[in-house]
Amino acid sequence: MPVAQAIQTDKYLDPIQISEHLKNVEYIIMAAPAPDHFKDTPIHFSIFLNTSEQLPKDIKDAVFDKFLDDNQINNPIEVMSQLMPVGFGISNQDTPMPLLLVKPEDQRSIPHSIMHVIDFLADSDNYIEAKIDKLTGWSYSYND
Repeated sequence: MPVAQAIQTDKYLDPIQISEHLKNVEYIIMAAPAPDHFKDTPIHFSIFLNTSEQLPKDIKDAVFDKFLDDNQINNPIEVMSQLMPVGFGISNQDTPMPLLLVKPEDQRSIPHSIMHVIDFLADSDNYIEAKIDKLTGWSYSYND
């Protein structure tokens, strides 16, 4: 059985490439394995909404609830929903990997765009690759 290799991202889209890349993107959803001690919430989800606007709480809640329902995601905990800097790593994957830039040094050194990010731990049987196989993946949703 082949062993999954870590995704190497040492090259990033520059600001012009990011703008072009996000032109028709509605959102990106990313699923990764959560730390092992979170048994009831084994998946770390990040949803990157392609907006830099501050969203009112009722809109944030409605969007979050829709994502949970649409993706059969259960037991969300540790929910963070706010504007954050997001970089895009270039790898051998088909699409650039979104990178939530939390550290100030990353924010200074990696080109990024401000996006509304919903970050949380949860469970879902729709994301077996993250839940069982301990793999990270992301999917882009585009506007019509």
